[in-house]
Amino acid sequence: MLRHAVIATLSLAFAITVAKAEGPVDIAPTGALRVAVAVGPAASAFWTTRDPSTGKPRGVTVELARAAADKLHVPLQLVEYQSSDEIAAAGSKDVWDLSFMPADVKREAFVDQGPAYVAYMSGYLVRAGSDILIVADVDRAGMRVGCIEGTSTSRTVEKSLMQAKLTKFVKPEEAAELIGKGQLDALAMGMGALEDLSRKLPGTKVLDEVIQSTGVVVVVPKGKAVAKAWAARFLDEAKVDGTLRRALDGNGFTSDKIAP
Repeated sequence: MLRHAVIATLSLAFAITVAKAEGPVDIAPTGALRVAVAVGPAASAFWTTRDPSTGKPRGVTVELARAAADKLHVPLQLVEYQSSDEIAAAGSKDVWDLSFMPADVKREAFVDQGPAYVAYMSGYLVRAGSDILIVADVDRAGMRVGCIEGTSTSRTVEKSLMQAKLTKFVKPEEAAELIGKGQLDALAMGMGALEDLSRKLPGTKVLDEVIQSTGVVVVVPKGKAVAKAWAARFLDEAKVDGTLRRALDGNGFTSDKIAP
């Protein structure tokens, strides 16, 4: 009897400890959930854009961030960056608690990656009037190619190009402006962002071929085991209860398939 009572007491203590560990204080220690987002000129399942009326970020990851804060019953604080690498590099600085980004081996030194919520495919947007028809046409002498510094797509492009001149842009808006003016021949980004950008830049077109495919995953700063487990459960629940589907559909990504 005594042995059973001790076991029961220990089990109860463990359950209480786990419950406490999964409370808001361990996920959002400052009292607000700080979610890092990448802000660019075109929207995707990863990239946010600025709301023209408020100037604040909006997009799929903002909707997911809001849902996560609501689940924790804490305020949401968005922390803005210009690329996913910038977000990852800040992971050790205690400036954000949760984020979303394309999975990438290089970032595993800075963040712990959870499950994916959508596939993330990258490709090329070509300028108006370009004779580029397929990806192979991009890598030619005299071709001016752009990509966004600090992205997994930029690393893929850098490895693949042998003849074209590659320029890495810290500010995505600058790259978008130049291809719109015809001063870049091709721009490499995620397909969703390129399709959004193409609608804004008449005459430009997105090539059909995919140059990179990965998943957009939920991440937390390195070593935050409790936060990582909570984030994984949150994302799984968001898939089941429709939160993720509504975030995608509400931002125009009705054809994006949710990762299993």
